[in-house]
Parts: sequence; C-alpha cells; structure tokens
Amino acid sequence: MEGDVKTQPASVPCVKGNDMKNDNKPRYDWADVTEEFMTSASELQMGELLHDTGFGLFEAMSAIEMMDPKMDAGMMCNQIQRKVLTFDLALESGAFKIKDLSIPELIGIMDTSLACLATWLEGHSLAQTVFTNLYLHNPYVVEDRCLKAFSILMLKLVDHIRDKVNRAGVFEEEDFQSMTYGFKMAADVTDVRATGMMKEVEDDLNRILKMTRSKVGEERDEQTEQEHERTNALFSRVKFIRLFFTTLLSFSKEKCEGIPQAQKLIGQLLELLPTIRDTICMGIQPDNKQVGKNDYPTIMGFEPLVNQRLLPPTFPRYTVIRSRDDALIHIEGLLYRLQIVTTVPELTTFHIIMLTLLPLNKRVFGVHTMVDFLKDTIRNFIAPPVLSQKSALYNNSQAKQYVDAWFVQVVRPFTSLVQITGHNRARQRDKWAHILEDLSALQEEADKVDACLHQILTKLEPNRQHIACLGNWVLYHTLQAMINYLLAGFELELYANYEYHYVYWYLYEMLYSWLINTLHRADNFLLENETMADSQQKGRSNKKNKKRKRIKTLNKEITLAQAGQQMFGGYYKAVMGFRMDGKMHQPEFQFDNEEVRYSHRFQPFTSVSTPPYIHYAQYKDMSDMKRYEPDATAVNLYGASCKCFHQAKVLLESFQNPSDEVQAMIKVAKVNFVVMKILMGGHKQDSTDPPIFDFTIHPVYPTIKMV
Repeated sequence: MEGDVKTQPASVPCVKGNDMKNDNKPRYDWADVTEEFMTSASELQMGELLHDTGFGLFEAMSAIEMMDPKMDAGMMCNQIQRKVLTFDLALESGAFKIKDLSIPELIGIMDTSLACLATWLEGHSLAQTVFTNLYLHNPYVVEDRCLKAFSILMLKLVDHIRDKVNRAGVFEEEDFQSMTYGFKMAADVTDVRATGMMKEVEDDLNRILKMTRSKVGEERDEQTEQEHERTNALFSRVKFIRLFFTTLLSFSKEKCEGIPQAQKLIGQLLELLPTIRDTICMGIQPDNKQVGKNDYPTIMGFEPLVNQRLLPPTFPRYTVIRSRDDALIHIEGLLYRLQIVTTVPELTTFHIIMLTLLPLNKRVFGVHTMVDFLKDTIRNFIAPPVLSQKSALYNNSQAKQYVDAWFVQVVRPFTSLVQITGHNRARQRDKWAHILEDLSALQEEADKVDACLHQILTKLEPNRQHIACLGNWVLYHTLQAMINYLLAGFELELYANYEYHYVYWYLYEMLYSWLINTLHRADNFLLENETMADSQQKGRSNKKNKKRKRIKTLNKEITLAQAGQQMFGGYYKAVMGFRMDGKMHQPEFQFDNEEVRYSHRFQPFTSVSTPPYIHYAQYKDMSDMKRYEPDATAVNLYGASCKCFHQAKVLLESFQNPSDEVQAMIKVAKVNFVVMKILMGGHKQDSTDPPIFDFTIHPVYPTIKMV
C-alpha cells in the first residue's frame, strides 16, 4: 500500500541543526496502517486475491512470512522445549566428550555419520545431515585421536564428493545439495596427511587386536573376548572410511592410472561391510525420549537443529536421517556402481559406453581428445572414406577443412549425451526431448558435409561414394534418443493402458524400423570398406595379406534391435486384439481426446526432420488394420502377436553369454508367447476383464496376464 509509510529520501536525511555531526542516519516517520489494512481486506470475499502490478500471484506464492513458524525454517528452533546447543555451548556444558571416548561411543558416532552421509547423497542439505555432527564443526579441538582423524577425513570425503559431483554437472537442485553453508572442509590438511592419521589409528587398533586374539589352546575370559570384538568392529570402520576415501582419490588420477587400485580397494570395502553390518548394535543408540514433531532422538555429539538458522527463509523442511542399516545398503549399492565404473576404460567406443570424460583436462580417459575419440567411434561404426587413411580423400585439404569444422559442432551435443545418462530417469526423459533439437541441427549439417565430400571423392575415386556416412551416424544417435525418450515413459509409469497402442505402434513401425535400416546401412559401408581395402592389397606376395572372412561388427546390435522391434510388434498386435475383443476400452473424456494425447506424447519429435514426425491423422491411416487386412479379427491379431514374441525369443536366444537384461527379455517373450497362444484357442473369449501388464521382470517389456 504505497504512501502509507512516510520516509525521507535516503540521500537527504531528516536532521536538525548540529544533529548532522552525531547522527547521519535517516529518520522514518512510521504510520500505523493496521486498521486501514483490515478495513480494506474485509471487502474481499473468500477465495479472492488482490492483484497489483508489482505483486501478483507469483510473488504471493513465493513470499515467506518472516518469523512465522509455519513459513520460516529458522523459527523451527523456537518450537522445541529443549535448548539447541552449538559446538561451544555443548563443550562448555559437558553435553559431549572430546577425549577418552569409549569404543561403543566411537562406533555409534561413526555409524550415525555414515547415515548422515547417505542421507545427504539422496538430496538433502549438508546443514541438516552431515553437519548435525558437532564434531565436524571444529575437529581440531577434539583430543581423541580416533575421533579427530575420523572427523577430519569425513570433511575431506564430503568435500571430495561435492567437488566431483559439481564437475560432472549431472544433477538438479532437488537431486543434490552442494552448498557448504560456510563450514570449513579441513582444506589445510592434505589428503595424504588425512589418510595417514587414519592409518595410524588403524595400526594402533590392529596391535590391540593381535594382543587380544585367542591363541591355540588358550581360554580367554569374557571381558577380553568382548574387548576383542569391539576393537575389531571399530577397526573395520576406521579401515572402511580410509579405504573409501582412498578409492575416490584413485579415480582422480590422470589417464585413469588409479583404476586398477580402485578395483582392488572396492573389493576390500565390500568385504568389510558384513562385519560393520553385524556390529551396528555395539554402538551407542539414541535415547528413547519424547521429542517434538520437528526433532528426532540422536546420540552424543549430534544436534538436528543446530544449523536450522543457516537455512534460507523457506518453508520448514524436516529431514529424516536414514537408519544405520539402510545407510549401509545405500553405500553398498554405491560401491557396486563404482565397481562398474572401473570397467569403463576397458571399453573402446562411444556406442558401448557413451564415454567417460575426466573434467581436469577434458580428455576421454585422460588421454584422447574428444574429437579423436569420436573419429575412432565413427570409423568403427560406418568407416567413412574421409576418415580412412587408405582413401584419397583422407589427405585432401578441402575435405579436411569440412570435417574439422563439423567436428567442432559435434563435441557439445555428444558431451551432453554423456551427461544425460548421469541424471535420474525423470530428468533424463526431459533432457532426451531437448537434445533432439541439437541432434536434428547436427544431422542437417552432416548431410551437407557428406554431399560436399561425395562430390570431391567422385573426382578422386569414381568407384567410391560418401553419401550419408556422417549423417547416418548422427541419425543413429537421434533414433536412440527418441527411443530412450519413449521407453523412459514406461519406466516412469506415465502411459495409461489405453495409450499403449499408439506408443507401441510408433516404436514398432517407425523408430525400430528406422534404427534397423540405419544399422544395416552402416554395416554395408563397413563391408564395402573392407572389400575395398582387400582389393588394394590383392596381388601382393606376402601371405599375411590373404583375404580373411569378416565378421560384421554390428551384427549383435542389429539382432538386439530386431528383437526389440518384434517385442513391441507383439505388444501392439496384442493390444489391438484386446480392443477388438472388448477387453480394452477407450475412455471418453469431456475435455480430452486421443489426438490431444497422441500429440502430447510425441511432441518432442516434431523438431526432428529425419525420421519425419507422424501426425495423428497419418497414424490413424497407417495403423488401420482393415486397410491391409480386411478380415482382421482379434484371433488373427493374437496369432500375429504370438509369432512376434516367438521371433523375439529366437533372436535373443542366439546370443552367447546373454546379459541379465537379455535373459529378462527372453523370459518375458516366453510368457507372452504362451498367453497369446492360449488366447488364440479361445481362452477368456467371453470375458471383458482387461489384461494386466506386469512390469516386474523388466521395466519396459511387461508380461501380459489375463484375469
């Protein structure tokens, strides 16, 4: 309400006489507008909002009422009965110890710290998780050697994780909180010194273990046995946190030189986890006392609300720290994922791994430049003459200029493809949709470069061509992005059952058909390139140059694509059969229709020129069963679906040493084959109960069940 508060301009303080010397602050003449405000507000009806040019709905929804416990997170501390202790206050009052801690106390502190770490990694803030541990606020004051070393290494570990996640840039604000809230992360202690401190504590505990270990024929008293078990439990935790930090450091070594060490350390970490899990009960546990709704019981050295006033003035957010058992499950899963990461350098092409970038020098595996790596990938995929040393086009200056300029444009979108895989599935789906615009533009440029290179090549080597080489490679990744976008919808359970028919049709008739043709074209180019290379070597006397029969390198990928197409073909024909049989009904919405839903599901594809977007009218025309099969019946469609699932099973069973995913697809194909076979025989013919699509075995390919 402008004009209600009367002030003097800040540049012209309201002062009198010599007050200028003593008081240069502006004086405000405040006016009480409460009564006027309440009178004006009383004229508003229930549900009405007052709109102003400077304060609309967005500002109203974003506004935080300061000092309101329901709105201001900092006021949460005022809602509890006990006093919130900081590190200094807790130390002065004797609420926690900094020396002479018992082994159960140390075990409890370490386990709770790991639980806070796991909760932070799930997306909560450091202030409400890791830094509820008061010992981390000032670890240098701690006199206990074990706890001091652990606290310092914990800070180093958090800082290292935060740095790596920030460098990767594959998270959103809701996924990961990197803000440190001004806490010092023990930057004055080197990584070597931090691990050395933990190793010293580890050695001391190991000596105690040797002293308390039972000898052959010796009987130990109960107290010695208990001391040995507790010491071993503490030793396992000290060693675990040291090895965990060392593992993460090994990933930072240049040129992936630390990968072998990381593989060894992860194996040791996984061996320590059972001991830690079995001895959780040895640590001190939270007291079973009554706490407020915004508080939770904890152990010595932890204060849930100590950093509450550091949070920005937002709606109060209650963070539930994971249990110690759940935290170990989370960390175990993380270790298995890191174990998979260590195998990445063994792979050699972008198509297999999408590649790994070390952000320190922007080189793949710390060795190859991104452009060189992509060139090798394209050679293995389609062998374009411009990248073949045996082609006259390879050393042509004009051709080299075209190619180098094009690869400059390639790096950014293909680096984005790598980063997309680091996000969660919901984020991935959004980013697959956005990357299609960049890939479409890149494909147009690739087609232009291919045309120029083909024109140059026909003059140098009339028998060779360069049509759709680079463009075919980009098209392959465009199709993969489109397929991933649609498949993510199944994993995220976005599609209703009555939408399956056009989603399955688009995958079966369009995307997988284009993908298979693209792979066949690339494979033919590889064969042509090898034939050309063999013909150039023909006639040489060296026996080592005898022509060898070539195995098509894309055969496995082609077979997998064909199996995927057959699976979706089976689903599409099954769904159409269910619709003809009256088992799947199309709902009638007052403000919605199938065309709107269709357009919404495939809207990102409108930005792609190749393959062309299929509009709804085209889809209805192309998918009209009676146009191609006048006698199409539900039984005939069940039979066609049965054949598709059988063909998918045959294709998948041709793989030697199939992966877990392929085995899951085989199992689904077998089940669906049997179900379709039974339906062909008239099973449930009179029933109108809808089928159940069960995604238990595979997140994308469901088993069909009839109830």
